[in-house]
Amino acid sequence: MANFSTRLRCPQAVPLLIVAGPTAAGKSALALNLALRLGGEIISADSVQVYRGLDIGSAKPSREDQTAATHHLIDVCAPEESMDAGRYADLARRAISDIHRRDRPVLLAGGSGLYLKALLFGLADIPAIAPELRRDLRNEMKIQGPLPLYARLRSLDPDGAARIQARDRQRILRALEVVLQTGRPLSAYQSRHWQKPLYPYLLWAIERPREELKELIARRSREMWRQGLAAEVTALLEQGVNPQAPAFNSLGYRQALAFVSGRMSEDEALSQMIRLTQAYAKRQMTWFKAMPGVKWISAGQDIYQESLNFLQKKDISI
Repeated sequence: MANFSTRLRCPQAVPLLIVAGPTAAGKSALALNLALRLGGEIISADSVQVYRGLDIGSAKPSREDQTAATHHLIDVCAPEESMDAGRYADLARRAISDIHRRDRPVLLAGGSGLYLKALLFGLADIPAIAPELRRDLRNEMKIQGPLPLYARLRSLDPDGAARIQARDRQRILRALEVVLQTGRPLSAYQSRHWQKPLYPYLLWAIERPREELKELIARRSREMWRQGLAAEVTALLEQGVNPQAPAFNSLGYRQALAFVSGRMSEDEALSQMIRLTQAYAKRQMTWFKAMPGVKWISAGQDIYQESLNFLQKKDISI
């Protein structure tokens, strides 16, 4: 294997290969193939795969795949823990340094655009939130549930609310605390221009025809239910995981929880999961189209040689 790291002037200049795109597009398989051919290691950029016990609904790589190529940032926190873009970026940077020390190519694979943006460009400089405001909002959420706070957010930051699901407690709280603390919506901070990246990167994004992607999402969602998504949620609850745990805000898990709790029929839960996941994929496409340097590819496209050429550049700068 080529000695990639000796050409780098500093650890921050570690080149990153990124395989991104919408859910169900085929990112994991493509990234695994590339990692095996390059001798690289994969860092997951998925906001659900970080949680232990959430295997089926996150399409977590199999044990065999994780053995074939080393994966990072999978199963790194409990379902009750909060994982945000800032924490993810810190963990990812540690993993990058670890892989770099062993002279392995670094690949990232996943569809969480905000996580990738936080890693590559840092986060918006949002003022600190007053502890009493944060406490009061969390108490309101605990007593009232997400819907009244979501309605409040819609009146204060309609653009930001449109990008958040009405029951996503963590993101609703974050958006509300920012607009109430600063007088500016979170969307205003997030809409700032992209800055110079912290790492050199080559970003591949998989694109599929719209109707084909919708069918892939529907097929995979049905397969997740056949594999036991509802049983997985039941097992987590029996282990003592709180139904209000952040992990259960994830698409698929939110609907499976509603089913096992008796608030939805299985058909209703699956139908909602498919519909909302398809809408999420559309938002992912919009997000990645805005990322600088993105290279759109088909799922079966061979990107090995161009990826190797990128890693072998004699002067990789940012």
